[in-house]
Amino acid sequence: MKKLLLLVVLAGIGYVVYRQIAARKAEQDLWSEATTDPDLR
Repeated sequence: MKKLLLLVVLAGIGYVVYRQIAARKAEQDLWSEATTDPDLR
């Protein structure tokens, strides 16, 4: 039972870390798009 609880806790932590990394990348992509020069071709 303790092993299952540990597995669930570790999976939850992994999910939170994954969400934070994805949010940080999305914000970085947004800033990158907002601060680049427009393509006026």
